[in-house]
Amino acid sequence: MISLDYILEMPALVGVIFIIIGIIMLIFPPKKINMLYGYRTNRSMQNQKKWDFSQKYSAKLLALIGVALTCISTLNIFLNLEEVAEMVVSAILIISSILFLIVKTENKLKKL
Repeated sequence: MISLDYILEMPALVGVIFIIIGIIMLIFPPKKINMLYGYRTNRSMQNQKKWDFSQKYSAKLLALIGVALTCISTLNIFLNLEEVAEMVVSAILIISSILFLIVKTENKLKKL
């Protein structure tokens, strides 16, 4: 069974994972449009220019979101929220971070 303490630390763990993946994607971006690796949406896969842009842009944004999630999760020390509230806040932070990444990247791709 997963410990409740582990679940409450999810934003920090997800933040670190986002940072690592963002750095890896910046260093080793997928060169060609593919269905396995990288930022893959219909818009990003329309042509090579959009593909290259979306890989670099989303990788940087992912790393920045990771830093923000990690920093925000440290505020938990000062907030003293109840466990259920912490779980809800954690879920909202993670889901909104992912949605922010997608919306921001897709809006930039629309302009290309």
